[in-house]
Amino acid sequence: MSERLQPGDPAPAFTLPDADGNEVSLAAHQGRKVIVYFYPAALTPGCTKQACDFTDNLELLAGAGYDVIGVSPDKPEKLAKFREKESLKVTLVGDPSKEVLEAYGAYGEKKLYGKTVTGVIRSTVVVDEAGKVERALYNVKATGHVAKIIKDLGI
Repeated sequence: MSERLQPGDPAPAFTLPDADGNEVSLAAHQGRKVIVYFYPAALTPGCTKQACDFTDNLELLAGAGYDVIGVSPDKPEKLAKFREKESLKVTLVGDPSKEVLEAYGAYGEKKLYGKTVTGVIRSTVVVDEAGKVERALYNVKATGHVAKIIKDLGI
């Protein structure tokens, strides 16, 4: 079971392929705040709702100084299909090895339909300009989550 991050922790560094196979790293966003959200799988109903909510609010978030990166265990080809099908504007990266998901505490045991399973824990980590964890939210709901983040961050 991976450790959950706490405010003040250094955000684990990562470099992962995006939907086009280009490398995206957290370090490239130094000096800006980054919302890194972790979701179980592209092209599924809840994950689609969440990605569309982030896309719909991307201008608002960017205007407040936040970049958004979505991380799932999907391969770039599936992320590209997801982006095209749903007209997504958020940066989506794939972590098939699940190393980054584990480093952020977003992979492990969770309850699914009353059963304990191992998988991606829907989570959101807000990283500040210096690369430290500002907020770490685990077991978030796909629906209404983006609105809650916007409200919590005072945007």
